[in-house]
Amino acid sequence: MAEFFTEIQLPQQKHYNNHSIHFPLILSPTFNFSFIDAIKSHKKWLDSRLHSAGAILFRDFPVSTAADFNDVVEAFGYEEFPYVGGAAPRSSVVGRVFTANESPSDQKIPFHHEMAQVPEFPSKLFFYCEVEPKTGGETPIVLSHIIYERMKEKHPEFVQELEEHGLMYIRVLGEGDNPASPIGRGWKSTFLTDDKSVAEKRAAKLGMKLEWLEDGVKTIMGPIPAIKYNESRQRKVWFNSMVAAYTGWEDDRNDPVKAVTFGDGRPLPAEVVYDCLKILEEESVAIPWKKGDVLLIDNWAVLHSRRSFDPPRRVLASLCK
Repeated sequence: MAEFFTEIQLPQQKHYNNHSIHFPLILSPTFNFSFIDAIKSHKKWLDSRLHSAGAILFRDFPVSTAADFNDVVEAFGYEEFPYVGGAAPRSSVVGRVFTANESPSDQKIPFHHEMAQVPEFPSKLFFYCEVEPKTGGETPIVLSHIIYERMKEKHPEFVQELEEHGLMYIRVLGEGDNPASPIGRGWKSTFLTDDKSVAEKRAAKLGMKLEWLEDGVKTIMGPIPAIKYNESRQRKVWFNSMVAAYTGWEDDRNDPVKAVTFGDGRPLPAEVVYDCLKILEEESVAIPWKKGDVLLIDNWAVLHSRRSFDPPRRVLASLCK
């Protein structure tokens, strides 16, 4: 164990490989020191631990403001990933930091890999608890390869269809943001422009088709792979937003059942999607947020979600290439 960091364990964790892998890995400080210097001097070690665990929760470190969190993100030295093409309403806070999905507190956000519905997605995600929730509001996480293995065992034909055809994601966007919707980002902030021709170019770069409507635009993404091969770990991962779209992409413009289909346009079998949701819940870990917590997730390895909560709660995020 690196001298600055102590590994702690919490009852919510899961254990894999005969207890050699704790998910997530939880680190707290051994003594008072500069967290930023410790990250910089132990970057290689932290990267290797992230690679084996999939997620690291840093608890009880002196991270008390959004600016402190931005310093932590910068210390890791990962390149910034701009949030273009994502669905969630968010606002910029400081530096590379923005709010996590700002949808209403009574709504759950289902399991997904960040931006799995577009070809270019972040490889790492940071979350930071600035204000801990009164109750609820956890960010459950789950190892993607475990979901792939369980789904393949239980629904082999469905998984084969996914591997062959991929998925298609369809979403209708208004002009401006709708903060009452979990997918309420309007097209202007999705494509960071108010010029339709610029939006079309940016969408095309993402491999997305646009169909302009009277009061917004329909985006069609895909077919896009739903299962990817994670080269660095040499295993297949359940890399998609299928359950999130099918159960959660709902507002006055969007019907979640139509929001995701097989890549050839056929509807998905509802019972299999809901069974996948059940497996995700069974395998997930939900550690209650504590003020100052920083959660680093490898987006290649882990899906995440959000439980409903009683405000206040403020969790900030940062995405990395």
